Amino acid sequence: MPINFACPHCGKQTSVSDQYAGQTGPCAGCGKPITVPGGFPGPNYAYAPQGRGGGGAVIVAIAVLALCGLCVVPILIALLLPAVQAAREAGRRVSSQNNLKQLSIGMLNYHDAYGEFPPAVVTDANGKPLYSGRVLLLPFIEQKAVFDQFDLTQPWDSPRNLAISQTKVPTFCDPSSAQALPGQTDYLFVTGVGTAFEPPGPHSMGNLTDGTANTLMLVEVRNSGINWAEPRDLDVSQPMSFPAGNHPGVNLGVFFDGHVSAISNSVSPDDVRAMATKAGNEQVNPW
Repeated sequence: MPINFACPHCGKQTSVSDQYAGQTGPCAGCGKPITVPGGFPGPNYAYAPQGRGGGGAVIVAIAVLALCGLCVVPILIALLLPAVQAAREAGRRVSSQNNLKQLSIGMLNYHDAYGEFPPAVVTDANGKPLYSGRVLLLPFIEQKAVFDQFDLTQPWDSPRNLAISQTKVPTFCDPSSAQALPGQTDYLFVTGVGTAFEPPGPHSMGNLTDGTANTLMLVEVRNSGINWAEPRDLDVSQPMSFPAGNHPGVNLGVFFDGHVSAISNSVSPDDVRAMATKAGNEQVNPW
């Protein structure tokens, strides 16, 4: 039968089995030694009192800590997520800048090989557009295998060339682009009257009297809807701002000296024109 007694030190009520009668052990409440009534004195024994003890408090403490953890983890994730996203965007932007740099190097190597830049649009003998000058750049951006499959006598979307034109060429793809169109390019020649790619060409480094650092070669745009082989680009003949870019607040652009800049979306049409022309003597403002 259980023995019920009170601690003489703290008054805590305790119930233990009668097998502990006459034995001494620490009080579950205050920890001081007490002797269980009844029986004969025996050796000290760390008895296990029945009923409520300190285990419940431990369970409550663990539950509170677990609950706190469940609350804190989502908060930490919410705080870290913007930083992670910003780091990823910064990485994609650097990759896009590297693409533009590679394209500018390809353009300059083409100029060294042929004494002129490739035209923005390649035409047939009658002046009919066939394909983009980006096709001619392929051997200069480590894409000779794609170039060798392309029939230079046929339009870009002819049965002979269409499948090849839909090949993804990484150097023409901004890492932040959705790339909804097969073979889409995110980098466009800056074309139109007065630009370095003003038709009919040809154009060489000597035509850039505004200076290579002040003349825009290619600009990055979002959702261009233009295939890299398609003879269509960004015509700035009329006053205009740049279309939206793939990166917050800017369009990435590369100039003929090879430097890449992040151009603010708020740049004025006059500044667009100043950057685009090759011999306009305009003042190119910082952005």
